[in-house]
Amino acid sequence: MPVTVAVHQFAPTEDKAANLRALTAGVAEAAASGAELVVCPENAMFSPPDSRTDLAPIAEPLDGPFVTALRDAALRHGVAVVAGLTEAIPGQDRVHNTVVAVSAAGELLTAYRKLHLYDAFGYRESDAVAPGDIEQPAVFRLGDVTFGVQTCYDLRFPETTRRLVDAGAQAVLVPAAWVAGPLKEEHWATLLAARAIENTIYVVGCGQTPPVCIGRSAILDPLGVVVASAGGRPGTIAGTIDPAWIAEVRQRVPVLTGRRFSVEPIEAAPAPDIP
Repeated sequence: MPVTVAVHQFAPTEDKAANLRALTAGVAEAAASGAELVVCPENAMFSPPDSRTDLAPIAEPLDGPFVTALRDAALRHGVAVVAGLTEAIPGQDRVHNTVVAVSAAGELLTAYRKLHLYDAFGYRESDAVAPGDIEQPAVFRLGDVTFGVQTCYDLRFPETTRRLVDAGAQAVLVPAAWVAGPLKEEHWATLLAARAIENTIYVVGCGQTPPVCIGRSAILDPLGVVVASAGGRPGTIAGTIDPAWIAEVRQRVPVLTGRRFSVEPIEAAPAPDIP
């Protein structure tokens, strides 16, 4: 059976309480409209505009107030929720950029720690954030659909999505804070479509909205067709993830069965700082 997914985009700030109010209001709205899963942006808990911000003092564990509030909201409204937070690393000054998924029963389904840090376009996420370890792919099941999770800059690394697909993902969720800049909207739209087309999957991108980021959340089907999209204002869009359509597209375009290369982890070099 298809699964209805809502995407709630907004602009998180350094006010954790206000961010949580905006997020939970979107969850309530989406659930009331019939969504079974609500996807919120990267860094939905706390999002400073400056990469030099010390994140350790505001970071929380997975059993801290933010994830607890997500679990409560999911349980209260009967809907699964995906959102990003700043996760504390015991004994370290740096933190993890983490995305969690919680079920409609309030259970933690998965936690994905961002692998590819945004050290590009003059920004250095790695100054305050440690990359996650390469672990089992972050996937979870909802109804008849397997979802995979990645984060923002990961979208520029196609093997990240392919690894999730190899683990069974039929739809990949991409919470993001896609920073505004020349050609950035085009990059976002192109990469979302590419990941959908080359893997014959649905891709669900949820962006932070302006002034710092572009918004432009979108849901794309396995042929790269935009099912639903948003502009730059806070709000919610929704679309249907249909396993039958995935199967039909894969019969027409059997790229996954026809490929001759696999994905293997490597010891990555630091990303270049591009001015």
